[in-house]
This record gives sequence, C-alpha cells and structure tokens, in this order.
Amino acid sequence: MTYKPVRLGVLGLGRAFMLMLPTFRNDDRVRLVAAAAPRVESRDAFVAEFGGRAYASVEELAADPEIDAVYIATPHQMHADHVEALAAGGKHILVDKPLAVTLKDADRMVAAADAAGVHLIVGPSHSFDPPVALARHMIASGDCGQVRMVQAFNYTDFLYRPRRPEELRTEEGGGVLFSQGVHQIDIVRLLCGGLARSVYAMTGAWDQERPTEGAYTAVLDFEGGAFASLTYSGYAHFDSDIWMNNVAELGGRKNPANYGAARRALRDLDPDAEARLKQTRTFGAGAEPPQPEANEHFGPIIISCDRADLRLSPGGVELFGDNDRSFIEAPLDPVPRKPVIDALVEAVRQDSAPTQTARWGRASLEVCHAILTSAARRQPVTLRQQCGIETKETQL
Repeated sequence: MTYKPVRLGVLGLGRAFMLMLPTFRNDDRVRLVAAAAPRVESRDAFVAEFGGRAYASVEELAADPEIDAVYIATPHQMHADHVEALAAGGKHILVDKPLAVTLKDADRMVAAADAAGVHLIVGPSHSFDPPVALARHMIASGDCGQVRMVQAFNYTDFLYRPRRPEELRTEEGGGVLFSQGVHQIDIVRLLCGGLARSVYAMTGAWDQERPTEGAYTAVLDFEGGAFASLTYSGYAHFDSDIWMNNVAELGGRKNPANYGAARRALRDLDPDAEARLKQTRTFGAGAEPPQPEANEHFGPIIISCDRADLRLSPGGVELFGDNDRSFIEAPLDPVPRKPVIDALVEAVRQDSAPTQTARWGRASLEVCHAILTSAARRQPVTLRQQCGIETKETQL
C-alpha cells in the first residue's frame, strides 16, 4: 500500500541526525519539512538542503501544523521535556535512544504519549538491524526450538570518541551504558521475548580522565528460562569488529591502519577543544555521514536454541544445526536503516506500533539502571518494569 510521505520535523542537528542523513536522503516515504536547533549554521544548512522551515525552539516546532512526526536527536537528558512539548502539539515521535536518562523522565514520556494519543518510537536502535530481525523471525518460526542462551559482546573505541563534558558524567547519561549498552539490551530482550527478570552485573571505570563507566558485564535471566550474558568495553584496545568481517558498527569497511586513531585524536586536547572537535561532526559543519557497505551491527551475538545455534553477522545469520550448517542472507537495502522508517510509517499511517515503543524503551532503560545498581551493591537486582513483545512478528 502506498501512502503520502510522512512530513517529518527534526529536533537537533548534531551527530545523531548526521547518522540518519543517508536514510532521510534515500527514503521517499519521509519528507523533511522543518527543523529546530540552537546553532544558526545548522539551521541554515538544513533549509539550504531540504527547504522547509527552521526554528530556534522546540515550542515553535511543536506548533507547526504541517508536521506529522518529529525525530528527536537532542542530548539524552533533554528527551523528556522535548517529548512532552511535541506530544502536546499532537506530533508522533521518533526519539533517539535511550528513551531518557532517569526512569522518572521515562515515566513522564510514556504518560505524555498516552495522554496525547500519539505514537512514540525509540530508535534508531540496533534492534532494528536486518540480521536481528532475521534471527527473530527464525526463532519465531519454531524450527530452531526454544531460545536457551544468548551471548552478546562488543569491544569498541566509544569512550575515546570526541565528547562534550556531560557525556563523561554518568548522572547526565554519559558513559557506555546509556548510549551503547541500551543497544545490546534492546537486541537481547528482543531475542529472548522482552521479559527480563533480574540482572547481575559488574562495571568498569578505569580512566580517571574520563570518569564514567567504560565497560560492563551483565547476566540477565528471562521469563521462560532463557539467560543472556552481555559484555561491552569502550576502552579502545581490542576491537571486536575483526570478528565481524572487519565491518564497522555503521556498516563501513574498517582499515586496520587506523588502529588507535580515536585516542590519538584526543591527545593533548582540553575539554573545550574536545567539544569543538565533536562539533565538527555535526550537520552544517562540512562533514558527511558514513556510507554503509554492509548492514549495521552491534558486535558478535550468538543465540543457543534447542536444535541450533545462530550467529549474527553484518551479512545475515549463520545457522549451526544438529547435522547441517547454513547461511541465511540479510541483504543490504539501498536505504540504510529502512526498518526504522518502516516502523515510523506504519505508526503514523496505519496506527500500528512497533515493538520499540515508549514502554519498551523504559524497560531497556530499567536494565541500564539495574546494571549500575547491581555493580554498586555486588548483588542481583530484580526487574519490575519489563514488557514483552506484543506486536506481529517481523516478516522477511
């Protein structure tokens, strides 16, 4: 069925927006019609490329009657205020992960969307990646049997990419858990049915100059008996992309000669200079987003089922059965992150919510906080705000 394009506004024209640019430029189901951002240069660049209108405030964006939905790409700690303003303006919302920093803010966002009768989708998250959707479809078919165990791990240079000062403060959403762990949590919850019961975790904060969590290991158990181990390190040493065919997280090819580049770029920079370096990666600053050559991914993931193990890769899912081994391809679509736009269009035009709703985002955020609490207390934490998968299974 063909629908008229979703008229999309954008709130925030920084790095998150840059990473969605290839999608917006290549998917004619959405049309960028307005933006709001504090920097005049970014606003002018938006109008120059997309036309439409550019505002200095979220209130102006929320009042624009020509907008169907808004993509929120602002810093984590601003999400709740922005969702409340946009929901009150009757806009459907795609909010970049994580939903929020605090569970109190997450509750505000769930309530705001419910009160306004609008859809709130949390993404883009790597739970939208085609290989993840393919694995979920294979699990739902029943051919592999019940999911018993999931192992997910990722080693990156995340902590040494250019950061604003608040991105190195846990209480403001800094560190690897809120920006990175939520991807891993989303994927594992999706593959295991969503209803996690408890978390036992340890975290690492090993660099005094970047005093926030740079690593964690967590064990989750789920209703139905499945359990999962999640490990992440952002300390820019080992790079687990070498086990993903040298494909980077965003789908580009990695050059081994660039090893150590993240740390080298920060050498001798003070916090102000580092923040300025990050600003060079925003819209209107001359940078261009990466062009994917393969599906995005979030590190090696292995799913153990009754009759097979499944290994996710950028190209698809490798199946290790009782007697046979095969590879099921997840083709690269010409539109990057197309499943995110699928979800947005279905929500706006068909009133059909994806799995990654506000409640889903709140449940994944609960796991982030439980990891921090468990690590601090050195004991398991019971989860109380989880939600299961209630929508139709993904069809491929």
